[in-house]
Amino acid sequence: MIATPGTDVDTEALLRLRHVVADARRAGSRRTAALPGPITTKRRGRGSEPHEIRGWSHGDDVRHIDRNTTARTGVPHVRTFRDEREQTTLLVADFRPPMLFGTRRAFRSVAAAEILALAGWRAVGDGARVALLAIGAGEPEFVRAAPGDRAMTAVVGGLKRAHAAALAGRRDAAVPPLDEALRLAARSLPRGGAIVLASGLDDPGAGFDDAVGHARRGIDLAVAFVSDAFERDAPPGAYPFLTDGGVRGVHRGGGAATAAPGRDAAWLDRLGRLGVAAAVFPAERPPEAQMRTIGELHGDGR
Repeated sequence: MIATPGTDVDTEALLRLRHVVADARRAGSRRTAALPGPITTKRRGRGSEPHEIRGWSHGDDVRHIDRNTTARTGVPHVRTFRDEREQTTLLVADFRPPMLFGTRRAFRSVAAAEILALAGWRAVGDGARVALLAIGAGEPEFVRAAPGDRAMTAVVGGLKRAHAAALAGRRDAAVPPLDEALRLAARSLPRGGAIVLASGLDDPGAGFDDAVGHARRGIDLAVAFVSDAFERDAPPGAYPFLTDGGVRGVHRGGGAATAAPGRDAAWLDRLGRLGVAAAVFPAERPPEAQMRTIGELHGDGR
């Protein structure tokens, strides 16, 4: 089935984001190479234990080319190594019914999948293992933690399956609170792991703050707050609507009286007070334009 732009998760597009991350990493390396003094960098998974030999692709370091495999096959291959201090990054996708909405370019859920793909490719490039937890109105989708490009291919497939299931489900189904998903995510990670949650933070649940506090015990937590342009600044007017349950109505609003740019700021403030790294990701921006914000989410400018 051909993906509908903006409403379906496009697996090919998410796989191609690997090159966006690689290009951004090389650009960042060029910017810092001329700086004087010692420069602290993250470990890149260049340990002593090999874990993967795969075909060379755009963005790979030529120094990692495996000569034997390349000579035997006639096709360039690279060898990657396992970091002895390998971290596990759990990508948490919010595909609950409120996320299946968007007014410019893409649904918030699709933007969330793109953001997590960027974060996942970035983590793999740093030598981390990646896993997926996608939540919707039904059963969650799990992809077990693994290293390397194959792991991200599995994660992208999981995002596709979970989003398709969310679209096929009932939009008027009960929305599970986000705090339950956070507790489940924290239980799924070993100490020293990291969670990246992409969500509009609708229906967080009464125990959200407690769940955040529990998740942060030995785990890094970052939140990509996905925001739609209509929510931030709807133009004044009358907006007819039809729900999946057949209910029709007209919503009147928009303009300065109902614009809600403060919701983004309020959530950032709340998360900041909870000690959580967070950044706003407008859904109308293409993923290529989100790389700088991904870096800010992780405390750098990459």
